[in-house]
Amino acid sequence: MTRAVPKVALAGAAATCSGIGLARFAYVPLFPALVAAGWVDGAGAGLLGAVNLTGYLAGALLARSVARAVTVPRALDAGMALAALAAACCAWNGGLAWLALWRGLAGVAGGVLMGLAGPAVQAVVAPQRRGLAGGVVLMGVAAGIMLGGLMVPALVTQGVVAAWAGLSGATILLWALARRSWPIPPAMLARRDQAAVPAAAALVVAYALSGAGLVPPMVYLADLAARGHGLGVAAGGWMWVLFGAGGLAGGLGGGALADRLGGRRAMVVALAAQVAALGGALVPGVAGLVASAVLSGAAAVGVTSVALAAARERAGAEAGVLWVRVTAGFAVAQAATGFAMAALFGATGESHAAVFAAGLALSVAALGVGLADRAPR
Repeated sequence: MTRAVPKVALAGAAATCSGIGLARFAYVPLFPALVAAGWVDGAGAGLLGAVNLTGYLAGALLARSVARAVTVPRALDAGMALAALAAACCAWNGGLAWLALWRGLAGVAGGVLMGLAGPAVQAVVAPQRRGLAGGVVLMGVAAGIMLGGLMVPALVTQGVVAAWAGLSGATILLWALARRSWPIPPAMLARRDQAAVPAAAALVVAYALSGAGLVPPMVYLADLAARGHGLGVAAGGWMWVLFGAGGLAGGLGGGALADRLGGRRAMVVALAAQVAALGGALVPGVAGLVASAVLSGAAAVGVTSVALAAARERAGAEAGVLWVRVTAGFAVAQAATGFAMAALFGATGESHAAVFAAGLALSVAALGVGLADRAPR
């Protein structure tokens, strides 16, 4: 089993890279390009981001049911196939409704892949390596963010269609490389036993508030650089690459920190980094923007990494059930906040300061809940 761990963890990383890093987050550097190409306006682009978050919620809620029906490896195959198809279909400018449909389905794919990959990998590795393995899986998100940040600005020079097609092709390649190493965890907990899983209310609420606070960087960061600071689409892509670089550090660092401190204490550290990240976006000048990009990425992936460890810590073998609850809370908060931020962005004349200030307030609230959590280490 020890020898199989790297392959299994890397396969899980490929799933999160595709479902979250590409299917979800590569949209961030595409946001200003879609507006510049006239496919949508700024408010419409924000709406597409919110629809994707709603799809993510549906996918997170469906993930275990799909896996129970067809097995985890086949469910991961389905998520990868849907992610590739959604990107390909977005390559046709069929109007806002058409793009919203496929961005929503891309979110479903991301929810399924995120809901299954981490717990399934952790279920098949040795207990002392679960934090690190979870960090490797979440590192896939950061790798996908960086890949999207590099690919999209290069491809949009050939048009928005080329960018969508490139994302679809990259997903297909990752799927082909990973599918033979999908984790095969023990049989899932039956529905009748789910009541025995700890509620872990503080973990659910803190992670949900964290997700809400992360909506501004996850949707508007590249646009803040490109249009808010007047730096252009390419600079927006580079900000997203920095976000991904921070995510690489956050994924591995968060997993290692959880192994060392325990999930609850590591969660507080990650949430403090998130507060600093949202505050940095409000500082005038490029230096604050760069710091915010790196810290936002570290927080976004790091918080998820430590939350995954905390779920395993509190629920043991039933961590997959608790992880669905935690992920669903995160997705509900992000979906609702995504629509609220889109409305706020439009109502304030596309003010980036307004949405990032709202994200900062939500992040502070998340940190408060994390500090108040008295769950065992």
